[in-house]
Amino acid sequence: MSHFTCLNCDARFASADVQRDHYKTDWHRYNLKRRVAQLPPVTAEEFQQRVLSARSATDAALEEQNLSVYCQACRRQFGSQKAHDNHLNSRKHKELLARFERDQMTASGGSASTTASVCTRSVLEPRPHPALAAAAAGKGRLAFAERVAKADDDQEMDEDEDDEEFEDIEEEEVDSDEWDKIPENPLTERDCLFCAHNSEDLVENLKHMSVAHSFFIPDTEYCTDIEGLLYYLGEKVANYFICLFCNDRGKTFYSLDAVRKHMVDKGHCQMLHEGVALAEYAEYYDYSSSYPDNKEGMDIDDEVVPDLLDGDEYQLVLPSGAVIGHRSLLRYYRQRLRPERAVVLQKSDRKLHRVLSEYRALGWTHTQQLSAARKARDIHLMKRVQSKWQMKLGCKANKLQKHYRAQVLI
Repeated sequence: MSHFTCLNCDARFASADVQRDHYKTDWHRYNLKRRVAQLPPVTAEEFQQRVLSARSATDAALEEQNLSVYCQACRRQFGSQKAHDNHLNSRKHKELLARFERDQMTASGGSASTTASVCTRSVLEPRPHPALAAAAAGKGRLAFAERVAKADDDQEMDEDEDDEEFEDIEEEEVDSDEWDKIPENPLTERDCLFCAHNSEDLVENLKHMSVAHSFFIPDTEYCTDIEGLLYYLGEKVANYFICLFCNDRGKTFYSLDAVRKHMVDKGHCQMLHEGVALAEYAEYYDYSSSYPDNKEGMDIDDEVVPDLLDGDEYQLVLPSGAVIGHRSLLRYYRQRLRPERAVVLQKSDRKLHRVLSEYRALGWTHTQQLSAARKARDIHLMKRVQSKWQMKLGCKANKLQKHYRAQVLI
């Protein structure tokens, strides 16, 4: 009798290694969950049957999710069987089905087609995300980041080649049929981006989109390739079904009509021309003419060296005249001194002059006047000292409160 058992699964094992491997299986974990729920354990055969049934149910649900049903009588496509069943019970479908059967009977001369022949079932292939498709075509933000990373890698490779010599490695050629073929852009510069309208030329198309859909090209005066810009916008809308304003951030669409309806209903008939999206349209714009120091024939890629700034270790004077000070002088820069304000208040000698005029009327001389003024200043100083000491004495004796009321608990 074996001593290695699993009480949870009611199983016995020949060795300790087999027992430890059993503890890592899904069967053991499943019985642990059943034990927590106070349910009896299941055997290994029953567990395998439940796993197979769950997998078959999952596959059926995925197949039903990708199933598409097309009604030839109504010329409509449905993404689920439930939606198609509800459509079969509608009055409009019954009317169109009767008309379709009459047409078939007239054309073939036989009996009318059944409902099974009218409906066609097919499996939809999953479409790639529009952002990934745009990156595969060399467009969008992902492709821009990849081009920047590739340029950095090429620069590093050039630096390494200067130091060491590398052997040539033959690369394996990949057949072009293995790559997903990207469809051509069905929209030209004469086709509207938001409806099926076709104009005579590029100018008429821009006029139509401006009047009918309020579409405009931002910064038109700096756009160097309007035709290429419209072709690129048409490629985003027609091939990858990307909203021009949502730009990979919003809902995913799977048809040209769906993305056009979204842009018209949401008012997204405009380009997102701000933030990171500016790099996407950089090859169609040239803003060098808007630079303050722009000159004819200058290279916009040249490095700009700023002028030397004046200053010392505590402040920096910018070319505009503004002064940037050190943080240690913050308390002084926060001061708001007014030049018209007097720092020291002027003393009033009106009372002193009045007293001296009375003394002068009594016959005092100039010497007596000076001594009287000196004596008056001394008296004023003594009064200030006396009031100061009285204040200290009052604080020590707590005699500042003249009207005292006893704090009696009632």
